[in-house]
Amino acid sequence: MNFSDSIAACFGKYAQFDGRASRSEYWWFFLFNLLVSVFLRPTSAGLYLIFALVVFIPSVSVLVRRLHDVNRSGWNYWWVLTIVGAIPLVIWLATPGDGDENRYGPAP
Repeated sequence: MNFSDSIAACFGKYAQFDGRASRSEYWWFFLFNLLVSVFLRPTSAGLYLIFALVVFIPSVSVLVRRLHDVNRSGWNYWWVLTIVGAIPLVIWLATPGDGDENRYGPAP
């Protein structure tokens, strides 16, 4: 999946928390959020806030679907609230997904 396909897929599945997301889908969307945030934050606080609100739900949903791809529950998202828990979360997000069907559906 390339950069533009990832953005389109994430906004197309705006609040879809079931299913799976590939590693490239998650990381391209993460890069998109990072680049836009870095550009908007110093230029306009109002636009940055609007952007952050618009991408919050798709960002969480793609993260949950990414966890599903590595056969982890979406509830593991809450580990991000702890410093120690963020380490395994980043490892899970960087791990290749299951090639076969798992309990969350077929491979993306």
